[in-house]
Amino acid sequence: MWKPCPYYKLNMVSAVSYLNQHAQWFPPASQALEDPNGLLAIGGDLSPDRLLHAYRNGIFPWFNPGDPILWWSPDPRAVFDLPGPPPSRSLRKIIRQKGWQFSINHAFDRVIAACAEPRANQDGTWISPQMRQAYNALHRMGHAHSIEVWEGDELIGGLYGLCIGAVFCGESMFHRRSNASKAAFWALNQHFSHLGGKMIDAQVPNEHLIRLGAAMIPRARFLERLHALRDCPLSGNGWQPRRGDFDV
Repeated sequence: MWKPCPYYKLNMVSAVSYLNQHAQWFPPASQALEDPNGLLAIGGDLSPDRLLHAYRNGIFPWFNPGDPILWWSPDPRAVFDLPGPPPSRSLRKIIRQKGWQFSINHAFDRVIAACAEPRANQDGTWISPQMRQAYNALHRMGHAHSIEVWEGDELIGGLYGLCIGAVFCGESMFHRRSNASKAAFWALNQHFSHLGGKMIDAQVPNEHLIRLGAAMIPRARFLERLHALRDCPLSGNGWQPRRGDFDV
């Protein structure tokens, strides 16, 4: 769900498939490289149809600005099973004391823009204007969604990703107050569980995700679960933009 700028050398990608801009085809995720872990294909475009086809098959784009589009399916995969454990008592206390409130799809473009801001000890960002444009298009189509955390009228944290059936594919998160991204994650956990969601795909393992409780599962197992869940309907109309409190 939070990915740093990817590390690779373009001379390492000669063994992967090259995509054109006309066919939506991808090679099987099982053909992804071991080094760099999960690199599957290069090229193509970020059209809504291609992106949706990719996510339905456990593949996502991740590349540095100015480089060709790279497509990944790492092994192992970081996931969260739903419903997850409740938030810690300390996080609940912070939310109550600070008076934080939450919203759904209320400020998608502002969330992805905040996620694109450079992080401490990191040069640049992988969320380029090209990526922002692509995911904003998916948001307008009803596929990409955001969770926002507010302190008064100030946006202090949030996350965004894609809903693929009963799987939420997390893309990135940000915070401008300590613990605000963690609060956004637990709001997503509760909201998506309530809709009937069964799994959050956090994609690339890292220490922050592990502290949140992510499990590492083999790619083959992840793909089995994704294929079983990707066409499951959710209950209600839970992605309508709204602000309000979450019972976190």
